[in-house]
Amino acid sequence: MRVAESFATLAEAWSAAVIAGEATDVQTAVDGMTEAGILASSDALAALRREVDAVFVAVAGGIADRSRPELGSQGLARKTGHRSPVKLIAAATGAHAGDAARLVQVGQATRERATFSGHRAPSRHPIITDAIAHARISVDAAAAIGAMLDRVAFRTTAERLEKAERMLVEQAALLSLHELLAVIRRAEAWLDPDGVEPKIDELRAARTLTIREDASGMFVVSGKLDPETAAPIKAAIDGMVTHQLRVHRGENRPDASAEGQGGSVVGETRTLPQLQADALSVLCRHSLGCDSSGLPLATTTVIVRVPLEALISGIGTATIDGIVQPIDAGTARRMAANAEIIPFVLGADSEVLDCGRAKRAFTRTQRLVLEERDGGCASCGLPGRFTEAHHLQWWSAGGTTDLRNGILLCTSCHHRVHNDGWEIRIDVPPGGDPVAGTVWFIPPASIDPERRPRIGGRRRFDWMLAA
Repeated sequence: MRVAESFATLAEAWSAAVIAGEATDVQTAVDGMTEAGILASSDALAALRREVDAVFVAVAGGIADRSRPELGSQGLARKTGHRSPVKLIAAATGAHAGDAARLVQVGQATRERATFSGHRAPSRHPIITDAIAHARISVDAAAAIGAMLDRVAFRTTAERLEKAERMLVEQAALLSLHELLAVIRRAEAWLDPDGVEPKIDELRAARTLTIREDASGMFVVSGKLDPETAAPIKAAIDGMVTHQLRVHRGENRPDASAEGQGGSVVGETRTLPQLQADALSVLCRHSLGCDSSGLPLATTTVIVRVPLEALISGIGTATIDGIVQPIDAGTARRMAANAEIIPFVLGADSEVLDCGRAKRAFTRTQRLVLEERDGGCASCGLPGRFTEAHHLQWWSAGGTTDLRNGILLCTSCHHRVHNDGWEIRIDVPPGGDPVAGTVWFIPPASIDPERRPRIGGRRRFDWMLAA
């Protein structure tokens, strides 16, 4: 059984990590680990947890099978004094019923099925089943993927379902659950594009905004906005907040180096929510005709990413950068007609983008293409408006300002890459299309002695089949 192998791997990683001699307890052992050692122990523990969960999933599926409603009082759960297999497992684990329900859900979805003829048929989701059995994904990831596939099973083809299942399982091994849920939402729109327009109409009809003064004299602003309404508001506020943070980091000084540390945050005492509140106030004062002739929004745009076919026909789906919820093609066409919104059309011919050594700073068009490849910060997935275009080979070291030498990174990841010794590689396919390049981050030996490349950019964080 693989669990025994995982225990052995954990024991080996744990023993190799402890450098403080004899450890009498776990805390002492952990405190005596090297950085590489504690990371290896974390990886081994995560693998062991997935192995144990895989066994628990099978057990939960078995308990559910022996507690079928038609068995009545002779069902296993009822015989042990529980109303359902979920209640039985929750009582055994002491966990929330929702956690037990996910174990049962995945257990049932990954079990072989009995046909009317009495033969055994494969599980509903064989790719998820294999990934769980080999401990490549978590129970939560399997439950989220399986639930979405079940929702759209009768509104798409078997071929597209299998393609989506395979890709989501591959991405689930690289993402947190929160990141995976965003990808799943876009995958669902790809599988069931006809379901997007009614949902967007429903969201638009539900938009609200209320402003009231409470007893203390504070004004309470509360609202819910659909993606189309929220996109320019979010982009404007994020753009102003990002500008303020960069000013206080010293990144907008004329003498600030594009490859340097950018300075430290000085003189800024406001929290992020306070910065957002002040940005909203500035925007509203400006609209009322204040003396200021401009706003710090020079690099702020709303980008609607839409396939050319969908833009022409009005059928299909599109996405707005920085917003998870996909939109229908009709909404995308309406937004694309707005001069303040850039439609990034996929599949159309592009202009010449490489500037060589002619310019130090990346152009606006180059940034748009880098956002198409990287999806935002290529390392952590932060939306593009919080990033800057950086040279892989520094300009001062002879680096050129072209797409093969550019990458989008947020300030935090930019500092981490340079300070900790990470390397970045961009693989461009034959034909030289830089948009189709794949970004790889290679950790230093202190983090991973084997220096195994980690995929980044849109291929890690977004639903690549959407285009």
